[in-house]
Amino acid sequence: MPDKIPDIKTVEQLVEVITHEVLAAMMEEQERAKYPEDSQCKYECTDSLCVHTCFDRAGRAISAGAERLSSTLGVIPEDVNLAKMIDHTLLKPDATQDQVAQLCFEARKYGFASVCVNPAWVSLCAQLLQGSSVKVCSVIGFPLGATLPEVKEFEAQNAVEHGANEIDMVINIGALKARDLELVAKDIRGVVNVAHASGAIVKVIIEAVLLTDEEKTIACLLSKEAGADFVKTSTGFASGGATVHDVELMRGVVGPEMGVKAAGGIRTYEDAESMIKAGATRIGASAGVKIIRGPDKEPAFASAATPVKKNY
Repeated sequence: MPDKIPDIKTVEQLVEVITHEVLAAMMEEQERAKYPEDSQCKYECTDSLCVHTCFDRAGRAISAGAERLSSTLGVIPEDVNLAKMIDHTLLKPDATQDQVAQLCFEARKYGFASVCVNPAWVSLCAQLLQGSSVKVCSVIGFPLGATLPEVKEFEAQNAVEHGANEIDMVINIGALKARDLELVAKDIRGVVNVAHASGAIVKVIIEAVLLTDEEKTIACLLSKEAGADFVKTSTGFASGGATVHDVELMRGVVGPEMGVKAAGGIRTYEDAESMIKAGATRIGASAGVKIIRGPDKEPAFASAATPVKKNY
């Protein structure tokens, strides 16, 4: 008789255990690197809590502490359907390998649409997400959009060859504002052709905060004409992110044939809900786990002096 095939729940539990061990090993290696070569470190984890202790040659403890390996282990999301609309995002310039691995772990656990990462992390994400429904999304011409069309084509080709299924590209914003529409169209079309040849989809980032409504409309029409699959509001690196107004405008321009991705500053369930009601079919957020837990249960108190944090 053939061996019994494990059920989905068992496979998910195995993935969680393996990912947990990988992250623990990474953290142990980082901790050991802080101390002399002849020191010894122990790293013991129970559930999501890890305790480390390092000893010198004489056996004296030279460091000890505890930290959370993952703040999300064991948390059951309240809105699974919403998770399938979220690109779980980590685009910070100082993102580390263990943070990217944690991103992929959360994406598998909660069933996000994709992870969205910088090109350097595409291969790692493709390996960690192999066999899951989660896609690998990467960014091209990011975050300024001011590279040549040929460079963006190369970036896109490289990304899909390393395992990207989705490409988020930034348009040449300066060319759009200067009404060099031929360059903008060429910019988008080159990436679309490369991505579609490999079965990947393209989301065109128009950086709405820098554009007038007329320019937003033109950008959406050019994206549609070039064969892109989505238009996207923002990079998260400019002075503003997604707004209900922009999402409504973009949806009205592209119609039902294209997707609209809202990104930048979306941190709560309520934020995501308002964007979806406005016409968004995909949400880009680094706060994906928090969002899918549902509406805030307690009233939020915010100071007018509180600085605004960017959502990468």
